[in-house]
Amino acid sequence: MSKKGPIISIEDDPDDQFLLKSVLEEMNLTNPVYFFENGLQALEFLEKTPEQPFLILCDINMPVMNGLELRKRIDQNPYLKKKAIPFIFLSTSGSLPLIEEAYKSTIQGFYKKGNSFKDFKKQIELIVTYWESCLHPNTKL
Repeated sequence: MSKKGPIISIEDDPDDQFLLKSVLEEMNLTNPVYFFENGLQALEFLEKTPEQPFLILCDINMPVMNGLELRKRIDQNPYLKKKAIPFIFLSTSGSLPLIEEAYKSTIQGFYKKGNSFKDFKKQIELIVTYWESCLHPNTKL
């Protein structure tokens, strides 16, 4: 994890992409943000990039490759597993079976998206602040 590395967002809904982009702009973060519409696009990027991402924010329900499959593929890839990128699910779904399924993998959090801009911003601020202050095996001290 590089605290200045890119934030990876995997989200197929353009409105939710815009919402996240707006929140991150209001937070004045200097991290670049890369948006992908499905897990396969994100996986292909992550497998090729030498960058050390700061954080992955991922929806669960997406076409082509959903978030659960993406997390599984990251865990199975030695190159990506070594990067130990914090992986957070952001979903409009918050059912217990889905949460239980998500936590069978090595995720670091699951959030049901806030119902308002204010609530969503509070969630993102909490996530970013936590990871900015967290020690990590790939942090350059």
